[in-house]
Amino acid sequence: MSVLYPTLYLCIYGVFSNLRPSEPFLTAYLMGPDKNLTEAQVVSEIYPIWTYSYLALMFPVFLATDFLCYKPVLLLQATSFVVTYVILAKAQGLRTMQLLEFFFGLATASEVAYFSYIYSVVEPAHYRRVTAYCRSAALFGSAAGSLTGQLLLALAQVQLVHLVWVTLASAVVAFVPPWFLPMPKRSLFFHKKPVKVTARQCDYSGALIEKVDHKGPQDNEDLSTVSPSSEETSRSYDLSEVLKMLLADFLHCYRRGPLLAWSLWWALATCGHFQVVNYAQALWEKIRPSSEYLIYNGYVETLSTLLGAVAALLVGHLPVRWTVWGELALCALSLFMAACVLVMGTLKSIWLCYGSYVFFRTTYMLLITVATYEIASSLDMQRYALVFGVNTFVALLLQSLLTLVVVDSVGLGLDIFTQFYVYGGYFALISAVFFIAGLCKLATRRHSDQEVLSTSPADTDST
Repeated sequence: MSVLYPTLYLCIYGVFSNLRPSEPFLTAYLMGPDKNLTEAQVVSEIYPIWTYSYLALMFPVFLATDFLCYKPVLLLQATSFVVTYVILAKAQGLRTMQLLEFFFGLATASEVAYFSYIYSVVEPAHYRRVTAYCRSAALFGSAAGSLTGQLLLALAQVQLVHLVWVTLASAVVAFVPPWFLPMPKRSLFFHKKPVKVTARQCDYSGALIEKVDHKGPQDNEDLSTVSPSSEETSRSYDLSEVLKMLLADFLHCYRRGPLLAWSLWWALATCGHFQVVNYAQALWEKIRPSSEYLIYNGYVETLSTLLGAVAALLVGHLPVRWTVWGELALCALSLFMAACVLVMGTLKSIWLCYGSYVFFRTTYMLLITVATYEIASSLDMQRYALVFGVNTFVALLLQSLLTLVVVDSVGLGLDIFTQFYVYGGYFALISAVFFIAGLCKLATRRHSDQEVLSTSPADTDST
């Protein structure tokens, strides 16, 4: 029961907080008669605020999440969603829409609380199962929201503002479950769980603690001489100590070659994925204006989410040795993603654009799942949040630079088609980086194999 209720409440929250029927039609809504904003205002002045806010708030929210033990930040996220959609439904003007993007950036930054809360209230034996439940709930809510919006628009012929009200109602429902979640008594850094450790504790974080099972009198005597007291290991840590823990863990994790390679792809590809997803609606609106045609954005988002989930599930069954062929696979599939983006921006056919978008997102979901698994397989649970957080932070930093130069009116302020040429070239560059990395890895491996073969006859003779 201690696992059931927190997981159930968290899944309910995940479904309704991601059930947003208005999201696939946000650009059409902002540029339509309800808000009457121009394409330049939406693309160059409103949407970039989300990127900058997410980047600025991510690290402070990460620390606050751990210090406040998750639940208060979950409530903050739920509140931010409600405020976001109240503004979207009622307010007018460029500045209020920019304020809306700030609150949505706060809500997005607070997602770390949703995906890490459950680890503080259940035992490690249940981690894999509850993680699957929570992520599945979020994906189901997103797909259901997109499909609901499309059906309401196509069949019931509701106005776009009514989709915003439905989204607001879903956010209000999502505001309720977090209040019933138990308040955790521990966290990963500021409030550690009491443990008994040996003298071989290797860094500040205690993540690589060597647990011992003592059975004899001699063992108990040894324990008393090398283990700190329970009071010491369960104390709360201040900010400077936590920052030292994070730095020690950061240096420990990123000195590993394979983890660094997958993290590099994570950061680079996530940056490009964010840009394509954020501005795809503006591209679709340019190709097929919602004021003149019935649009099918909801079906496209639903299909891409569901196929992405299926691709993620298939990862465990693909007969690929990712440790051997990972770099070349990333090269080939990144090149495919580049082709999808270039098709979207070049051919200007809404159906090819929709199809390329679905293939693009499905490929990304497959590869990010592989990257997550490859990174997580070499980490203990206490380092997940740090590594994934750093990767996402680097992605947001790159995205902010890309947005500032390419999208923002302060920078080049390129038109939407030229932007997608840039994003296609960006993924082609990622492909080139991992092509070179793959060739270097294969050359190194072949050289090592030749050395082994050249030394084996000598070893045989000596025997």
